[in-house]
Amino acid sequence: MQCWDPNFYNRSPIFEPFSYLNKFFIDSPNWPSVNDLNDLGTRRNQVIVTRSGKSVHFIPQQLGKKNQEEKYESRIYLSGHIQTRAHNWHDFFNAIVWQVFPRSKSKLNEIHYQTQLTELENSINKRSAIRDAATLFDESGIIVFSSNKALIQLLESFEWKELFWKHRENVLSSMLFVVFGHGLYEKALNPYTGMTGKGIIFKVKHDYFSKTLSDQLLLADTMLESFLSHTLLSSACLTPVPLLGYPGWFRENESELYYDNKRYFRDQRKIPI
Repeated sequence: MQCWDPNFYNRSPIFEPFSYLNKFFIDSPNWPSVNDLNDLGTRRNQVIVTRSGKSVHFIPQQLGKKNQEEKYESRIYLSGHIQTRAHNWHDFFNAIVWQVFPRSKSKLNEIHYQTQLTELENSINKRSAIRDAATLFDESGIIVFSSNKALIQLLESFEWKELFWKHRENVLSSMLFVVFGHGLYEKALNPYTGMTGKGIIFKVKHDYFSKTLSDQLLLADTMLESFLSHTLLSSACLTPVPLLGYPGWFRENESELYYDNKRYFRDQRKIPI
């Protein structure tokens, strides 16, 4: 059984998007139950709905063979019921991401449901490119905001040392990483060199960084929902991001030598002419 830690927020700055939820768990010595997760929305006066208009509720995991309508993503879309394993960090973080990014999570669920339905109706035996991308982002997604076009270009060009070390102060003032993927949050409990996210990058005005955390996250959810609705086509739309290169997110990156690790900070793959 995995051990519950109500102070997990303090393990890494990566958990900052959850910091305003800290008060709901800090005094809890035991794992939050599905009822606790459902009550969280009520206590915050938040109603989360799927794209089909169903209210989201977390329910215990149900084992056994399921028909198409009872499968995980289909059940969420059709009933709003999200099966959640007890005493499980992965599913706990999934539930919390639903609280922080409800519009984007709902859109990802709709992508899964609609593409699965299309694949079934057309007897397609392989997953579509957009469903693969949706799964990848749901598990390992990271949102990058920057008001500095030059920093964005460095990130897209895999110029990691130039970005994270030589432009360190500019990154801290003009570039923000927000983890979305619940799989990445689970890994952040014990971060390790090699953690890589799949990024979606947004150019924003500099005043974005002076907004409150809640306003930043609200805007992030809205922008991400739009991207998922109109731009996400395949995994090629996602940019690899070695997220522990972000200043302050890992103690080892206080040294310039850290960024010389080419197994982690890889060069951009050249496409043959």
